[in-house]
Amino acid sequence: VQLQASGGGLVQPGGSLRLSCAASGFTLDYYAIGWFRQAPGKEREGVSCISSSAGSTYYADSVKGRFTISRDNAKNTVYLQMNSLKPEDTAVYYCAARDQNYCSGYGSSRLYDYWGQGTLVTVSS
Repeated sequence: VQLQASGGGLVQPGGSLRLSCAASGFTLDYYAIGWFRQAPGKEREGVSCISSSAGSTYYADSVKGRFTISRDNAKNTVYLQMNSLKPEDTAVYYCAARDQNYCSGYGSSRLYDYWGQGTLVTVSS
């Protein structure tokens, strides 16, 4: 059972990146998926979550209107499209799966069962 986060990199302010979270060893169909990030010296924070059916999505206020979470269950992958990136978005981004259909309390990391290894996003000119 593994989650693999990818797609991070260095981007200029105002740029875009798309992160991917691919699962192996299990199917994501019945899991809600969250994205978290942790900046140097800061606590890990919940960024976004998508329900198992993709019927519900949630975003932290700091990314609302700029980030979009989506999923392709056929590819067993969840995406985080990040637009209008800011230097304060710089962090290691993690995806996580919870064995629930819904996202309530999505910002609490203890509710998740599986975690990816993280991918670094650096927003800098």
